[in-house]
Amino acid sequence: MTRGAAAWPPLLPRLKPILEAEYPRFSAAEMARRRAAVEATLAAADCDHLVFYGANRAGSAVQWLTQWPVTVEAIGVLTPRERDALFVQWINHAPLAKRLAAEAEVAWGGESSIGAVIAALSDRGMAGLRDGIAVGVNERALGDLIERAYMREGGINVIHFIGATSMHDPQLGVPAQFASTRRVAKGDIVFAEISAAFWDHSGQVLRSFAVGEEPPPLYRALHAAADAAFDAVAAVLKPGATPAQVVEAAGVIEDAGFTIIDDLLHGYGGGYFPPILGSKSRPAGPIPAEPFEAGMTVVVQPNVVTRDGKAGVQTGELLLITNSGVERLHSFPRGFAQV
Repeated sequence: MTRGAAAWPPLLPRLKPILEAEYPRFSAAEMARRRAAVEATLAAADCDHLVFYGANRAGSAVQWLTQWPVTVEAIGVLTPRERDALFVQWINHAPLAKRLAAEAEVAWGGESSIGAVIAALSDRGMAGLRDGIAVGVNERALGDLIERAYMREGGINVIHFIGATSMHDPQLGVPAQFASTRRVAKGDIVFAEISAAFWDHSGQVLRSFAVGEEPPPLYRALHAAADAAFDAVAAVLKPGATPAQVVEAAGVIEDAGFTIIDDLLHGYGGGYFPPILGSKSRPAGPIPAEPFEAGMTVVVQPNVVTRDGKAGVQTGELLLITNSGVERLHSFPRGFAQV
């Protein structure tokens, strides 16, 4: 049995007009602000044109500049004091692109768009998972519950990684990229990483659930370390903070005797972007020196696991870095819930 839509997190009032619009649009003032920022950057670099590209809904540069969420492929040229030129694939996509990217000269790109120029609904998915977890349900069915929770609102699946294993005989430390036919049992942990997009704007939320009973001591300790790491990293993130400070803050994981499998933090905005950071015990490569800036969005996702990798939890979500710290972009409750 699953709960009805009333159990899903309610939409914030300010989001309702966006969701109910025929096509969601940014204001003319916001689009002018973006263009002015790009033109200033071009002038500083002594460049006359900007070529921007998107494909298969990966990345957000095209929509950020034109309001067209890329389907197959789109490539544009921005020239100061002139209308943008935007070429899209395929020909049947051009009519809608002309409506949405109304300030650009939109055309079909022919055989090759490149040649013509010479690429919060995630919370609802997590709620669908939480409310649908039941003994006997397999992972494929859980994926169906996740997508069903946001597809009806115009959401599009980006990823839903799901894992389930016994908390008394754990054999899985991180959610899997492909669903198995394993059925959920009492005493399992079910954990997931979910990203759903609405017009190329996606979130990312990660949570763990205990099935039918309270988590045993090991899992309580794992999740306590994950919560502590999330809070410590979030407290560090602000303009001027460095990736090295983030890794240091996450040392609470190693202090508790654990490590990680998944990356600790990554940039996010239409894709998986730098900085990509691991922890002291599981580095993700050289730690970059560039500091964080206001306006960046990052996913903090402590996947705390035992040293043998057999037991683990997942928590975290997308955060916006502001001048005063971070702002949560998700409303799904934190914590290790029992279902």
